[in-house]
Amino acid sequence: MNPQLAHEMTLAATSEGAISIALVGVVAAAGIAYVAFFVAALVSIARSGLTGGMKLGWIVFAFVAPFLGSLLWFLVGRRDSQRPLGTA
Repeated sequence: MNPQLAHEMTLAATSEGAISIALVGVVAAAGIAYVAFFVAALVSIARSGLTGGMKLGWIVFAFVAPFLGSLLWFLVGRRDSQRPLGTA
């Protein structure tokens, strides 16, 4: 085999390996962030001032649709849980 060709093949294999390792790292970091976001939402729901039934509803929604439920909790539910009772 031509030495130049062997060298180019080695470089190509090395760069593909580095890209795949970087991709695994990015996917792992995204997965960890996703789980942390979900757990933070569950803790926030549990510590909120909502009644038991409303907490249960939010927790069930968070488990049924983890990303959407967590996102909606932080965008809507958390703000509503801090509002005094009787105000709209």
